[in-house]
Amino acid sequence: MIQNQNFYIKIIGNSSAIPTSGFHLSGQLINIHQNFFLIDCGEGTQIELIRNKTKYHKIDNILISHLHGDHFFGLPGLLSTYNLMDRTRDLNIYCPENIQDYIEYSLQTSHTTLKYKVHYHILSTSGKNLIIDSERFRLYSFPLDHRIPTCGFLFEEKERELNILKSFVDKYKPEIEDIINIKQGKDYNHKGLIIKNADITTKPKAPQSYAYCSDTKINDQIPQYIKGVTLLYHEATFNNSLHEFAIEKYHSTAADAATVAKKANACQLLLGHFSARLDDMKQLKEEACEVFPNSEISKEGYLYYPKRAD
Repeated sequence: MIQNQNFYIKIIGNSSAIPTSGFHLSGQLINIHQNFFLIDCGEGTQIELIRNKTKYHKIDNILISHLHGDHFFGLPGLLSTYNLMDRTRDLNIYCPENIQDYIEYSLQTSHTTLKYKVHYHILSTSGKNLIIDSERFRLYSFPLDHRIPTCGFLFEEKERELNILKSFVDKYKPEIEDIINIKQGKDYNHKGLIIKNADITTKPKAPQSYAYCSDTKINDQIPQYIKGVTLLYHEATFNNSLHEFAIEKYHSTAADAATVAKKANACQLLLGHFSARLDDMKQLKEEACEVFPNSEISKEGYLYYPKRAD
């Protein structure tokens, strides 16, 4: 099966606060129609970006979910690396308040003057917010339920226009205005002969979507923000035996993550943000699959493609 190279997610790190030899701190590379995003940037993220042979130099947008160190302490190093690479393109950072002070202090302390501009866009944690509206996709932020203000993110492809059959174009040679109308679903009038739109077009591929939810405990609002999402990455810091501890720490179990996926009517669930306490990923997956069968353990270095079942 040919994958959609225009929309994929590469897991850079899927550990919780304490990294281990097999799991690194939070980070994901998103490519949506050749627009590259980094979600979260824990310590060592730039090293893992390089080790995983990503196109990290193409990243123009960084999304920081919240200000716990395992999600943003890697930023000064990455920005410094870009500077050493003589980057000149602007960089956008979508983030909570106060992160600019941290980054600027880090750069000043290391006597680093950036050769490119950094634009800080402060995220709201009040409801679902459109933060990027491009020709091919939309990007939203929405509040999660954690100990400090935290955002999740939702990437949605836009609906494409209808495809016109080449045989029709060759035979009737429609004008530009006619082509525009046909792509929008209108019938074609050829000298009084009405040709039905359904006979001369094919439907485009269904738009895909991806949601990132880490860190959070579950609540009833989150599934509403991501209703119908194609691929959901949701934190699964603990297993069922640590459910009460998860609630206390404002985190989720694998079963909690699966519950969110089920309520959101998601197509697929990726589990991530694993506690160093866990040593049995198989058990974590089993607990999730009891609630939401299409669940799997995210793997660092792997590509994931949002796709709906045929």
